[in-house]
Amino acid sequence: MMIKKINFKQFSSIKIGQEVDVLMIEDFDYPKEHYLLGASNNVLIGTNPPPLMMLSKKYDYIKIEDDSLVIGAATPSGKIVSFCKKHDIADFEFVSRLPGTLGGMLKMNAGLKEFEIFNNLGSIITKEGEIKKEQIDYGYRYTDIKDVIFEARFELSSGFSQEKMELFTNMRSNQPRESSAGSCFKNPEGDYAGRLIEAVGLKGKRLGDMEFSSVHANFLVNHGNGRFEDAVELIHLVEEKVKDEFGVHLQREIIIVDKTYM
Repeated sequence: MMIKKINFKQFSSIKIGQEVDVLMIEDFDYPKEHYLLGASNNVLIGTNPPPLMMLSKKYDYIKIEDDSLVIGAATPSGKIVSFCKKHDIADFEFVSRLPGTLGGMLKMNAGLKEFEIFNNLGSIITKEGEIKKEQIDYGYRYTDIKDVIFEARFELSSGFSQEKMELFTNMRSNQPRESSAGSCFKNPEGDYAGRLIEAVGLKGKRLGDMEFSSVHANFLVNHGNGRFEDAVELIHLVEEKVKDEFGVHLQREIIIVDKTYM
């Protein structure tokens, strides 16, 4: 098995972490005790991470096969959108605003508003074989998928929409430009995490170089030299304040990858 050294201060979207040995998955034979990473766009790598693994470039591909769109789980979102635009394939325009690889998007059922990666999913491939969408328990930013996803098949329909592309671009125009892991918390039913964070006075709250953005309160941003410890302290502060003042238990979208917090 191949080991790759990855510096997560450079590799992760929030730009926090150190250099770590990561096992690259080449086939169905992988260790269960390792934690699976994608493109590290929604994770916060701690100072004491568990053993890590990720899919190798072997699973970075996209093709049309048997009237289905077949995508390897290591395929980045930008490549998916470019392929769909070139081949006039509909319903993947929203992926242009979702950083990361397909496997990570599937694992958390990523999306924008009513557009979710599971909408047109047919099946996934894991070491257990093909699993139909109907066999998976999924919902808002949630699935019960436990095994590594290697590939997925999607229903194929024509009509790539440039108008939708522009709509999704505008939907993300209010997001901060600093390094972040995307939305820190899921929106509770009937409300918005950003509104709650602002309501408890923590919009713009900063520790060191970490801040709950003054542009969008639900984004934990790194102004350059952010520390893992400051990020975790801010996350816990928001959780406690919102629970105390509103009785709402915010669920994290950001995943803390550290033995102390897992």
